[in-house]
Amino acid sequence: MDTRPRNLRAMLAEAKDLSELMVDLAYAALFFGDPDMAEEVDQLEDQMSDLVHEMRAVSVLAARHPKEAEAMASVLQVVSSIERIGNAAVDIARIVTHRLGIPRELVADLSNAEEVSHRVRIREGSHLARRPLAALELPVQIGMRVMAIRRERHWITHVDGDAICLPGDVIFLRGSPAGISRLRELAAAPYWEPPIPPEEDVLSDLDRAVDVLVEMKNISEVAVGLAYSALVLRDQGLAAEVRHLEDRLDEMKDRLELWVLRASNDRIDPAPLRGLLHLSQAAEDLGDAAQQMVWLIEEKEELHPILSIALGDSDEVVVRVPVAAGSEAEGASLAELQFDIEPGFHILAVLRGGRYLYRPRGPVRLEAEDGLIASGPDEGHRLLAKRCGWHLTEDDDTGEDTLAPLRRSSA
Repeated sequence: MDTRPRNLRAMLAEAKDLSELMVDLAYAALFFGDPDMAEEVDQLEDQMSDLVHEMRAVSVLAARHPKEAEAMASVLQVVSSIERIGNAAVDIARIVTHRLGIPRELVADLSNAEEVSHRVRIREGSHLARRPLAALELPVQIGMRVMAIRRERHWITHVDGDAICLPGDVIFLRGSPAGISRLRELAAAPYWEPPIPPEEDVLSDLDRAVDVLVEMKNISEVAVGLAYSALVLRDQGLAAEVRHLEDRLDEMKDRLELWVLRASNDRIDPAPLRGLLHLSQAAEDLGDAAQQMVWLIEEKEELHPILSIALGDSDEVVVRVPVAAGSEAEGASLAELQFDIEPGFHILAVLRGGRYLYRPRGPVRLEAEDGLIASGPDEGHRLLAKRCGWHLTEDDDTGEDTLAPLRRSSA
């Protein structure tokens, strides 16, 4: 029996989560050179295609007069963008399944990306064995979330809080590289050394191409996150930032192609260079999908209210939290705060003085009245608010979140 959700709100949330899972698994397959994981992305594409078809059918049936059709058009555009994200993930996975190859320098550099993939085998007697994921709170405790579980030859890609890891399972996670050491301790796994690129005295064209590609990966993923944020928050500023990022991706792809062509003349095996070009196209496609979403905001098109509701119901929520004066966050750097570890939120942008600072780095110090745009697990939202000086409550009648100063709530 088909147990997929039948209402549009639930289907949109599932499609968003599924597309992000596909991208995560595709990059993990690339990093580990795992064809089984890459083939799992292809199988998830079939699930995505069914879901997209059903969402389009429901959207068409829901539009009974011209006014409803105009609002429902925004839903169809977001559905199309989500489908493009899934297609880009398939293109990334095919680098592995089609054996296009990538330079080992890229694999090493991917371990230094802002968010990384990692896998670990669960040992008998470890802290992670035979316990539900909800009780482990990995997104909050180590800043990494479980994407999938491989149990012998069976893949579990719909991972919720009730899932229990058994000894022998291999879990695949994504998140902050700073959480890997603690993760492996919890799994009773041996110490892990990340791949190290070969040492060269001179920066080659291939090195430049690899560096640009890692930056394209980071920017494309941030663009998608900001696009969802712009839709949920209906924020023109965020939409403008997404367009700027998409323009940067176009420029970087042009540069990368030039450096790859130059590298092919340096007595380098040209076979792995195909993977670089393929991957750069996929990163640009992710940026194009993000831009397609925010076009609705830029053109001030009518948005169906189900979009902000559904996108807020997904596994990863997008939130806006201001920094209160006198809070733990005021004056501290992002590196010191380690929001990506506890509560497991990735800061997409900081709004300061009417302008957005996107992809803020560790040295950035927060100021009172900064606005944080962040994505992460819903269970960590309350802790993020607390560290920024607020007490988060949910209105029983409307279901909306409200923030009250901690001082007032503790008085």
